[in-house]
Amino acid sequence: MERVARAFWLRSPGHGEVREVPLPVPGTDDVVVRALFSGVSRGTETLVFRGGVPESQYATMRAPFQEGEFPGPVKYGYLNVGVVEEGPAALLGRTVFSLYPHQTRFVVPASAVTPVPETVPAARAVLAGTVETAVNALWDAAPLIGDRIAVIGAGMVGASVAAVLARFPAVRVQLVDANPARAGVAEALGVDFALPEEAAGDCDLVVHASATEAGLARALELLAPEGTVLELSWYGDRRVSLPLGEAFHSRRLVVRSSQVGTVSPARGSRRTFADRLALALELLADPALDALVTGECAFEELPEVLPRLASGELPGLCHRVRYGSA
Repeated sequence: MERVARAFWLRSPGHGEVREVPLPVPGTDDVVVRALFSGVSRGTETLVFRGGVPESQYATMRAPFQEGEFPGPVKYGYLNVGVVEEGPAALLGRTVFSLYPHQTRFVVPASAVTPVPETVPAARAVLAGTVETAVNALWDAAPLIGDRIAVIGAGMVGASVAAVLARFPAVRVQLVDANPARAGVAEALGVDFALPEEAAGDCDLVVHASATEAGLARALELLAPEGTVLELSWYGDRRVSLPLGEAFHSRRLVVRSSQVGTVSPARGSRRTFADRLALALELLADPALDALVTGECAFEELPEVLPRLASGELPGLCHRVRYGSA
């Protein structure tokens, strides 16, 4: 087998390129994976592409198989689905998900890949990392039966949260976004949609994922007394202002952060990262989640496509990258 591959590298902020890279010789506990699809995490990856990672967060933001350093040159990404070409017999020929950047073929420890269930198409499995974020967020939020919930921001993460919440019994779930075109995504996921000014209030929980100051302020406005905003947005090097005066204290409101880098403390003693990812892949058996994939390109087109994603010229949710004849 040819021991070279092609990988996407961010040469410098705003400028990407495809490079030929050598493949290491696999060890006895390694697998060689040929990529079928990868996904662009529109929020985090486009922020990395623009060079917006604060220096104080370089270590925290490091991806599991990242090469190079921020702001660049760096090989970054973590939504990869491929087929095992070499490795243990139990994995040989299996379709697997891994937290690997955009690369045609790669070598990782067998423990770093998770088999994709037969009920989940490989093309949809690129959403596993985002659905995993939603699972962790809801472990943090601990919604209850009958709760009134708003999800602000119908991007990849917000829509994934809404999709999982749609399975909860007797909850009122409303997906809120300033873009009326996102109503179609909400309909596909089986939840209500509202523009920010029309959103229903008196919420027990608001999950905020719009990464905007206005969205976070609106999240507080929609809460019932003693309600909670779960903040999923990551603002990079931007500062935001939050209205903590007025009725914030008298209504005993809560703003709580959630981040997928650690397993939620609510489950940390009983669930591993592998358990969480396996659960996310099980949830992807639902074909409604295909609505989150709104664009696709060939791997070789990434240097031209990522600037358009980062600038907003190419709108949408998950952008899928296909390899070879996938």
